[in-house]
Amino acid sequence: QGTASPSPSPTQSGDGNDCDLGPFRQDFVNIRQVQQVNEPRIGRDGSRGSFISRCGTNQNRHNNPANFIVAPGVANGAHHLHDYVGNLSTDEFSTDESLAAAGTTCRLGDKSTYYWPVIRDRTSDENAGDPDGNVGRLLLPRAATLQFRGNATDDVVAMPRFLRLITGDAKAATNGTANAKAGWSCSGFQNRISPDKYTLCPRGSQVLRILDFPSCWDGQNTDSANHRTHVVFPDQNGACPQGTRAIPQLRMTLAYNVPQGASYAVDAFPEQKHNPVTDHGDFVNVMPDRLMQTVVSCINRGRRC
Repeated sequence: QGTASPSPSPTQSGDGNDCDLGPFRQDFVNIRQVQQVNEPRIGRDGSRGSFISRCGTNQNRHNNPANFIVAPGVANGAHHLHDYVGNLSTDEFSTDESLAAAGTTCRLGDKSTYYWPVIRDRTSDENAGDPDGNVGRLLLPRAATLQFRGNATDDVVAMPRFLRLITGDAKAATNGTANAKAGWSCSGFQNRISPDKYTLCPRGSQVLRILDFPSCWDGQNTDSANHRTHVVFPDQNGACPQGTRAIPQLRMTLAYNVPQGASYAVDAFPEQKHNPVTDHGDFVNVMPDRLMQTVVSCINRGRRC
């Protein structure tokens, strides 16, 4: 996975022409040029523990272009393909009831649905006829770490069942970056996270996507009109805004083996040109209440579970 320039391919000329589907050479950066990121320091009253839900890497190839949170009932609502882990039934028609009745790829009975847009090897012309321009060979994550973390200034409370969370903005290239939350990194360089460029990793290092979800809940609602205002992000010190409560903070870390060079891209709406700033993720909590209490206990007692 070195930093050699890619050779032109059917899907990426690399020359920045308007007819190109993207991504472009300026969308990539050597990981060593990415600034280090400092996380908020956990205070005396903060919660230091964590819990990992083990759900696999979508080995069963549960993929579809739906997004029942944002576009319920719409077959191609996302205009790009999602990888799903956890709940086995997730599609455009999913409801609280259908999710609760389905099986799961997760351990401990976690029926939550976790999903994100797929990554493709853009040097391949697989899927070449896709009307949304999502061309290339699907790359499954080599690892998908679904970690629930604490809050820097307070204990966490349980998430309500069927809470919906989204992070990032699939249209950030045209909407602007107010809601963008992409995080691109490389294994061995996790303290360097790029918010707006795909990372070029040294040989032997995997590309990482680090997706942090909001974790300050309004205490009442499992969703909101824009799917954001019911759960917001903590401030730069890690504290939740007044009137909200800290809940376990989901961090998805997805690891990939990609071909050398500027060779890969996230699936996207066509007008987004596969811009790395558009990366995003979705989650609906369908944990049994008892499992959620275990998550909260692990986090608040400082245990790693």
